[in-house]
Amino acid sequence: MRNRLLLVCFSLGLLWLAGCRAAGPEQPARTVAEFFRKYESRSGFKAQTIEANFATRLLLGQLGRIGGDNETTQAIAALRSVRVLTFTPTSGGARDLLARGLNQEVEGLLQNEQYQPLPVATDADASTQFKFSARRNNGRVQEVVGTSQVSGVPDSFVLMAISGNFTDSQLQQLLKFLPGAVDQLPK
Repeated sequence: MRNRLLLVCFSLGLLWLAGCRAAGPEQPARTVAEFFRKYESRSGFKAQTIEANFATRLLLGQLGRIGGDNETTQAIAALRSVRVLTFTPTSGGARDLLARGLNQEVEGLLQNEQYQPLPVATDADASTQFKFSARRNNGRVQEVVGTSQVSGVPDSFVLMAISGNFTDSQLQQLLKFLPGAVDQLPK
């Protein structure tokens, strides 16, 4: 009887460890900010933070090209920052990071932090297609996180975190051209 109990405890422990491993490489990040801190200095990763004044100029350039309206202008004004983390594997070990669960780690943290998935957004001029999720507070969108791949690089990863204070309609306007603006960032 005692041996069975030990065997059951051991099996449950192995299952728990396997579940932790499936949640992402190493200790999974609990927040988007923690995810950035965890990976931004690692080999193959490049982090960029675009503050509101630069982001506004970049997005207004996009806006002029596509002919934005007042709702879009208000969305840009509500923007606080855009953080982009790109990953292009530079070694076999770096390539293994995707296989070990980088995407699953992001999905798990978005789920734990109660981000709600948004429809897939594609800019007609963008070569990148993002999966977006949003976190709301008091009916307004506070943060949007998008994941994708670097265009033309199959084993790559892009995480974009947009912070601001948007209505749903402002967010929809922003997501119409934001993927194209990210494609213009220096890689």
